[in-house]
Amino acid sequence: MGRFGTATALQLVTQGREVMGVERDATLVQQLAGHMTHIVQAEATDIEALRQLGAAEFRHAVVGVGTSVESSVLITANLVDLGIERIWAKAISKSHGKILSRIGAHHVIFPEADAGRRTAHLVSGRLLDYMEFDDDFAIVKMHPPRETQGFTLAESDIRAKYGVTVVGVKTPGEDFSYATPETTVTSRDTLIVAGHVQLIERFAARP
Repeated sequence: MGRFGTATALQLVTQGREVMGVERDATLVQQLAGHMTHIVQAEATDIEALRQLGAAEFRHAVVGVGTSVESSVLITANLVDLGIERIWAKAISKSHGKILSRIGAHHVIFPEADAGRRTAHLVSGRLLDYMEFDDDFAIVKMHPPRETQGFTLAESDIRAKYGVTVVGVKTPGEDFSYATPETTVTSRDTLIVAGHVQLIERFAARP
């Protein structure tokens, strides 16, 4: 239940999910008591301890250990042996992630590397948020370039010029709306844009 594990658990609780946190540090257990469905002090590297806690009854598990590769691998292996349907595991390096995948983790997460790439895209100034998917495809939130302001999307013809698609437009004080050819963009708007990373970067670089 470090920063990553705690943030994940608390968000799941907010979404109405039943969550059991397992943490060896008694101080952390005490701090988080009352914030999630269950939290217990136990050693997750011990498969018998996990069995006694009823971990096998859960369909999904998240392994948030990052400081010890050995512990991360052993906990993941325990969850695989318990027959957990879906396992997400945090990795701190490519080799760590490769091991986790090979022993049965269904999803390997690289939070530090992902956050670093995301930050690199945001420092340009125009991008407000950035989410990258496979095959270099991304969805971003951004300020509208000057050449789009005061025109409908049909008039500015962004898709033909830059190869990206404006998915939606958010005007301050108004609800989010899906974009149509008739949508007029103003300087106050925020655009939701989808496309390949290089094409989005080219579009976002417009003044």
